[in-house]
Amino acid sequence: MAKIAAQGQAGNGMEAAELLRDIAKPAWYRGLSWLDQAEGVVWRADDVELITAGPIQRGPLRSDVALPGGWWGALNESLDALAGQHTTRIATPDTEVITQALVTREIERAFPGRVDTTITEPWVPAHGDLNWSNVTGPEFWILDWEDHGMAPRGLDAANLWASSLTVPELAERVYHERRADLESRPGKLMALFSVAKILCDWSIPDELRELATREADKLIVDFQR
Repeated sequence: MAKIAAQGQAGNGMEAAELLRDIAKPAWYRGLSWLDQAEGVVWRADDVELITAGPIQRGPLRSDVALPGGWWGALNESLDALAGQHTTRIATPDTEVITQALVTREIERAFPGRVDTTITEPWVPAHGDLNWSNVTGPEFWILDWEDHGMAPRGLDAANLWASSLTVPELAERVYHERRADLESRPGKLMALFSVAKILCDWSIPDELRELATREADKLIVDFQR
């Protein structure tokens, strides 16, 4: 309830995503929600298309992921189509509404005073939680649309890239495929935002923290040129 009130939008992301077109996502059929006054929460169940392909991997990647060229083509087609659409929703990465203040807060926590975090470019629709547990293979689908909404350009590409850092070849492939997003100024900020969240989470393994630190240093040098 508190999340819904704070966001000013209902928890109907799966339902609202049915309006999005030309994206490899499960169809939404119907939903049911109810208020639990005792617990102070709103529960929701959604009936969606059955996808038999499984998520590529849950949690940090430990080995390379072999994906056919068609998979990457479908990823690019879906993300490009998504960015060209319209929604009044605001993305909620990690269940928190993304705002200029949130981006600044997370980057400043990890890298105080080192980067101008101002986002001036128009925002675009994003999935909001794109990682290897929310994409399937070898058949490509994007799952779990409850957090989608408007966000700075490059949020999805940055999330997928950051979740690939433990497999450098895969991170490089994500970067190559989504270069146009990740080399834009908001895309660079979203990449820094993604690694900042890794570095501010002390439960993250040291290996991933070291990789995130290395990438953050590169991004900050790029911003300071």
